[in-house]
Amino acid sequence: MTKQKALKRDVRARMSKTGERYTAARRQVTKDDWATHDLGQTDERIAAATGCDWQTWIYVLDRWGARDRTHTEIARHVASSYDVSGWWAQAVTIGYERARGMRAVNQRPDGFSVSVSKTIAADEVTARSWFMDARRRNRWLDRGLLARREGRTEASARFDGPEGTRVVVGFTPKGPKTTVSIEHERLSGTDDVERWRAFWRERLATLAGLV
Repeated sequence: MTKQKALKRDVRARMSKTGERYTAARRQVTKDDWATHDLGQTDERIAAATGCDWQTWIYVLDRWGARDRTHTEIARHVASSYDVSGWWAQAVTIGYERARGMRAVNQRPDGFSVSVSKTIAADEVTARSWFMDARRRNRWLDRGLLARREGRTEASARFDGPEGTRVVVGFTPKGPKTTVSIEHERLSGTDDVERWRAFWRERLATLAGLV
């Protein structure tokens, strides 16, 4: 059963008992205080990338028993059961863990991380080339800052960063434009998070000016 069908089934079961309209019944079935948390991605972005909003994701992962699962188990389940790409499966998992108090903002099992994104005026192939081609990358990023890792998916690229960190770059097409999402992982703490957040915002602005 898909995540949407599972939710609809329970909403309709409540409707039959209470006589509520669909919207009111859905609100009650998924009622929670998770909306007060920073989940890392907006409702609009997570829905556009995965096909479901946060309300649906949190509901179906609760039903699956994600509260009692490890980060790796949740991410694997999201990717394999719902055909969500690796980068977005991680985003769903991190958002869920924040919603359920299983991790602090920016905290991951292997340290802290920070996410920065920007939409640039280039198609996905061109946007990707500004990361994968070293000569292009050196035009907007410090030479040698990133080292490509072998293997990538169609939606993301992985790099070794400075001081043992990792950088994952996601590409989401938006018509003639592309949203570039950078996840910088294995940071040492909140000071590192803010330092790299400022750095990537400035560098992505530079990239946007070049393309």
